[in-house]
Amino acid sequence: MKYMEWTSLPAMFFDSAAKHKDRPFLWAKKSGSYKGRSYGKSAEQVSLLARGLEDCGIGFGDRVVLVSENRPEWVIADFAIMASGAISVPAYITNTAEDHLHILTNVTARAAIVSTARLLPPLLEAARKSGSVNIIITMEATDAEAPEGITLLTLDEVLKRGARRPDLVSDRVRRIKRADTACIIHTSGTGGVPKGVTLSHGSILFNCLGAYDLLLEFGLDHEVFLSFLPLSHSYEHTAGLAFPISIGAEIYYAEGIEKLAGNMLEVRPTIMTAVPRLYETMRARIMRGLEQGGGAKKALFNKTLDLGRKKYETPEKFNALDKLTDRLVDKLVRDKVRGRFGGRLKTLVSGGGPLNYDVGLFFTSLGLTILQGYGQTESAPVISCNRPGSLRIETVGPPVKDVKVQIARDGEILVQGELVMKGYWNDPDATKDVIDENGWLHTGDVGHIDHNGHIVITDRKKDIIVNSGGDNISPQRVEGILSLEPEIVQCMVHGDKRPYLVALIVPDDDFITSWAADNNKIADLATLAHDDAFQKAFTPILSRVNERLSSIERVRKVVIADEPFTVDNEQMTPTMKVRRHILKQIYGKRLESLYS
Repeated sequence: MKYMEWTSLPAMFFDSAAKHKDRPFLWAKKSGSYKGRSYGKSAEQVSLLARGLEDCGIGFGDRVVLVSENRPEWVIADFAIMASGAISVPAYITNTAEDHLHILTNVTARAAIVSTARLLPPLLEAARKSGSVNIIITMEATDAEAPEGITLLTLDEVLKRGARRPDLVSDRVRRIKRADTACIIHTSGTGGVPKGVTLSHGSILFNCLGAYDLLLEFGLDHEVFLSFLPLSHSYEHTAGLAFPISIGAEIYYAEGIEKLAGNMLEVRPTIMTAVPRLYETMRARIMRGLEQGGGAKKALFNKTLDLGRKKYETPEKFNALDKLTDRLVDKLVRDKVRGRFGGRLKTLVSGGGPLNYDVGLFFTSLGLTILQGYGQTESAPVISCNRPGSLRIETVGPPVKDVKVQIARDGEILVQGELVMKGYWNDPDATKDVIDENGWLHTGDVGHIDHNGHIVITDRKKDIIVNSGGDNISPQRVEGILSLEPEIVQCMVHGDKRPYLVALIVPDDDFITSWAADNNKIADLATLAHDDAFQKAFTPILSRVNERLSSIERVRKVVIADEPFTVDNEQMTPTMKVRRHILKQIYGKRLESLYS
């Protein structure tokens, strides 16, 4: 592959499109069925839109914000922006007007592209206040009126303007260098105001090389990706878009988490990337269905899990009888599980956060290869990943091809290579805080490298809880164990500078319903959150959890959340990470009251 030869992402795209001209490329649901468009047709649209953007006055280095759900037009717009020499600035569809204003003013955006009439109003409000945006392009027709000084155009109108201009896109693309900025992707904001991460074309192409080297062990051919994570997230932007394009893969867009299982059966993907929260949800649903089925089916399933654990943790004890039984459950259980995922899945890739060991082992035991990786937006994003031939679930694998990693004296993981961002947009002080004079990215994550060369992450440097006794505690480890309990779906532990840990938890809906019925209460979380009897119901659950934790990690008391953590209430990021600072603002007093 030509990852080190391609000078830009548009150069890679047009090269791949020419090679796979007639191959299906982008698929989305329309009128109840998947409709696709080819690489060749997509390349024509990218070229037309790039020329149309030029006609609108968009030139080299201009920033264009992109607000859209995952759809083929998102991809067309993203690559057209870059092909025009401009810089793509993806934004989440969950952004408020205030969020949009922060991004627009941070990057001094010239233009914005938005998908639907529903997503337009907060963007229009932000654009009006920004003072820099003079063009907004809508993918769908709208009756909205543009504020004074802003031109409102449809995507079709811009494509028509592009058709009237000479096709000089290839010349423009040749002028783009690997070191030029491809996109500015804002951090998720788990700890505060999002920062604009400036990624070069070279950093993303370098990341794609690492993915190719890794997945080549599966025998890459005509691959099919099912895309679920927001394309505005660095992980999906690289691993779920740029990389598939580089190998001429097909990309299907899922309809959402509630329809994901059905989409898997329709699409039959060969590769899928997702965040740990999705795998946790999948596991919970499978286990819930198993409990309802019971009997011999449950016993056989549990035997499969037991064999998988034994094969992974103590292979030397995996005897002849185990091997015979394992072959049997492979046909009776694992084949059925693989069938629920479409039947031709080569691997699941997990990134964007730590994968709980038991969750990883669960899928591995069921015959699904799940590769936990590690990265961050500032590294475009993949730093390391487990490999099929040396899978260690408790680690995030070795560094991907040509990435340098070292551990600082305080345990912080440092990274060097072309994948490292150029810096935070318009924020040199913040950039100096994370990239030293030798080009090492200070990740903020703490860990070590084991004897196999695999990175083991223990926690976020800033998230480590130091209790009143001076002990360092990893909240993510404790939270991972808490969330494995069937009665708990979400949680956050608390206890910095305190004598012990407490937790904020969101109970499982089924548990809420059954407990309320047994105790003649209304099954309403907001009400039960303040019910002493309901709170006491978690005492035996905490006891089970604490058996698996060290003395300093044990959770003594809990606060019941008034509502689940969601993207809509801004308590989770669009990639399903908990926004700790928001939860502490809301529940801080109640959590602190547990120490009185």
